[in-house]
Amino acid sequence: MAVMQISFPQEPAEYCGRDLVLAFPALVDGERVQCAITAEALEDHFGAVSLREDDMLRAFERHRREIERAARELLTEIGKKPVLLHSGYFRFYDA
Repeated sequence: MAVMQISFPQEPAEYCGRDLVLAFPALVDGERVQCAITAEALEDHFGAVSLREDDMLRAFERHRREIERAARELLTEIGKKPVLLHSGYFRFYDA
């Protein structure tokens, strides 16, 4: 099995208030794949002080490498499918 090439363009994350997530892109073997992290995960594990867009973006940027590393792990497992990082994933991942 070939190793997937996964990278993360350094584009700003996008806030989606309806779903309370921040979305960010990944490139998997050159194809764009949507990744997102929940507000709950940003609050529980990355220090977001509220659900406000500014607070979530600040926490995301401070911990972007850790969040992208988690997204990379999931993409490696599931392939070129959208990834949604929930708080529970980080509880398990950090354990």
